[in-house]
Amino acid sequence: METPDTPENAAATAEDRAGESAADHPEEPGAEATGIAAQDWDTAAADPQYRAAVVDLLGALAYGELAAFERLAEDAKLAPTLEDKAELAKMASAEFHHFERLRDRLAAVGERPTEAMEPFAAALDGFHRQTAPSDWLEGLVKAYVGDSIASDFYREVAIRLDADTRQLVLQVLDDTGHASFAVEKVRAAIEADPRVGGRLALWARRLMGEALSQAQRVVADRDALSTMLVGGMADGFDLAEVGRMFSRITEAHTKRMAALGLAA
Repeated sequence: METPDTPENAAATAEDRAGESAADHPEEPGAEATGIAAQDWDTAAADPQYRAAVVDLLGALAYGELAAFERLAEDAKLAPTLEDKAELAKMASAEFHHFERLRDRLAAVGERPTEAMEPFAAALDGFHRQTAPSDWLEGLVKAYVGDSIASDFYREVAIRLDADTRQLVLQVLDDTGHASFAVEKVRAAIEADPRVGGRLALWARRLMGEALSQAQRVVADRDALSTMLVGGMADGFDLAEVGRMFSRITEAHTKRMAALGLAA
């Protein structure tokens, strides 16, 4: 019988619990959407500041998905087996499909996708340069931990969005299969050589710090996005809620580390 301690169940357990927040379930029974969250895009976008914030958000997400595609394709070169290489190639393809959906959405609302993505390229490229993995296992941990932190952040934001945009954002944040794959491979590596665990734990802590700093910089640099997040427009977070949001993201990170068999 499988238990939560097995790699297979650890992955499922981590994904079931890690990152759980109201943003994962924006339409829980009994939690009726109100304000902008109850509106469609056409209604909500009549507010130019809200429209600008959403364009920023979709631009950041689109570039993030494009960068994830490039990174996974590059990481596939480090794969120890052809099976692993094929698995990463499949995940890279899924990330590119997510990028295409975001690109097409930006075009559909009258925006130039490249212009929407451009403001976020330097920050995201800098993050990936600073956290380039040195081997296969570091690449897996980065994809699992780093991408999950970003996904948690965007899910938190998604609950404040209009229904059309929220649905798209949550769909493109769907797991591409990397979570269970990474957990299985990392736990197996640690079981084979427990010394690997210490190195990967340090690496994951570095990723956590860099990812949170990068998310904060992205928001701070974009006035419309930061105004939406800190309550400057309807349905935004207040400053106390921003603090609670980052606490939830940190807690989810701790649970993912446990799933990997690493100390947070």
